[in-house]
Amino acid sequence: NKNKIVPELQWIKDIVVKADYNSVPVFMKDSLVPIVGEENNQGVQMKIVTVPTTPFSGQKPGTSGLRKKVKIFAQPGYLENFVQSIFDSLSGYEGKTLVLGGDGRYFNEVAIQTILRMAAAAGFGRVMVGQNGILSTPAASAVIRKHGAFGGIILSASHNSGGPEGDFGIKYNMANGGPANETFTDAVYRRSQNIDFYRYVEAADIDLGSLGESQIGNLVVQVIDSVADYAELLESLFDFEKISNLLMRPEFRMRFDAMHAVTGPYARAILEDRLGAPAGTVVNGIPLPDFGGGHPDPNPVYAADLVAACDY
Repeated sequence: NKNKIVPELQWIKDIVVKADYNSVPVFMKDSLVPIVGEENNQGVQMKIVTVPTTPFSGQKPGTSGLRKKVKIFAQPGYLENFVQSIFDSLSGYEGKTLVLGGDGRYFNEVAIQTILRMAAAAGFGRVMVGQNGILSTPAASAVIRKHGAFGGIILSASHNSGGPEGDFGIKYNMANGGPANETFTDAVYRRSQNIDFYRYVEAADIDLGSLGESQIGNLVVQVIDSVADYAELLESLFDFEKISNLLMRPEFRMRFDAMHAVTGPYARAILEDRLGAPAGTVVNGIPLPDFGGGHPDPNPVYAADLVAACDY
């Protein structure tokens, strides 16, 4: 029955599961209608794997998304179930653009590679992902709005600690760049509690360190400059010339401690490169999976070194 169109959702699932069980390549076409055979309509080889699964309890996102310990997210199928629940709660995204990135914490790049493969299976046309997997929440919002993306997935647990024993988080942002509303997060939760399969495309990891485009099946993966669109937005909102004049005054001194979190690349590119602050103004500017063993909460306790460096 090669190229036979079966629009009913259950029949689509049955076809995909049976084809995968018999190691027959499966491709998705025309609003997720499965094509069983050797190649899809664009001649790009793409095998979609369907994995039977069972729900995990407690996958209820809030306005800040779903946050749990890394060890919970690292369980087989846990991340996949939640991402599939997001996709299953959306409609009209086929061929559209998804924005993806995170704060660089432990498990960030692993999650990104998983989500890319699942986005390809779901039928997205393009994913714009921040270089090295880095994309802050406000930067992701800027990218979504500038490029008219369908939405975005942001991997962040805010100020919570990172590392293998730390926290991880995932949230969905809508086309307006803002966080998903309660109606949508409730729908995701309901789906997560009765989910029975998730899908991904078999593919090698994407090089997240190199700007440019590559493909997973029919999905175009575009690795973008993590800072450029956000810096452009800030320059349209604030008087960069006046700020630059202040930063370059000899009697004015400042320090920006990024605490090895996601703000480092943004602070260095904007404050030092664009606004002309002296090199070294930004300290601890390289995002690390465990935030250098610190806690990226800029208060007098966790940012004690910054407080000590200030003149009063």
